[in-house]
Amino acid sequence: MPTEAEITETIVIRLRALVPPGVEIGPQTSIMGDLGLDSLTVMNFVMWLEDVFDVSLPMDRIVEMETVADLARALQSLGAKEAS
Repeated sequence: MPTEAEITETIVIRLRALVPPGVEIGPQTSIMGDLGLDSLTVMNFVMWLEDVFDVSLPMDRIVEMETVADLARALQSLGAKEAS
């Protein structure tokens, strides 16, 4: 099982592909607030994470996740597998 830091790194790498160059992304970055991602982009991103880490993120958990760190902790607690 990957560590929270490894999951965070995977999340950050993927998010960098979705935002303009130079946007700072770290564990405390608000995914929607700081990055300006629309809800469709966020849902596609979540589906990508579910595929990569072989987990299913329940909708009630998704709405509670604001930051990159929140998302990484949730993925780890759901038993995320090594990123493929």
